[in-house]
Amino acid sequence: MRAMPTNQTTFFGLPKLPARYASLVLPFFLTCVMTCVVSGISTLRVAGIGPGVLGTWLVSWVMSWAVAYPTMLLVLPSVKKLVAALVASE
Repeated sequence: MRAMPTNQTTFFGLPKLPARYASLVLPFFLTCVMTCVVSGISTLRVAGIGPGVLGTWLVSWVMSWAVAYPTMLLVLPSVKKLVAALVASE
């Protein structure tokens, strides 16, 4: 069995996704990071550091991500058009 070239595998050794999935993968990771940070700050601000805060934050994170990801997929095309209208092309 031949090994895949290194440029065709991820740093986990898994095969890379086809380029057509970039429009789903970028918003996935972007919303994961953003909802993690925002829900973490909100949870700590309301609940403080104490017992059960990690579980509370995790529930908040999952709930906020479940809203953020589909929202990002819906608004991203419009945002790209807005950015193109405001920013000069090279």
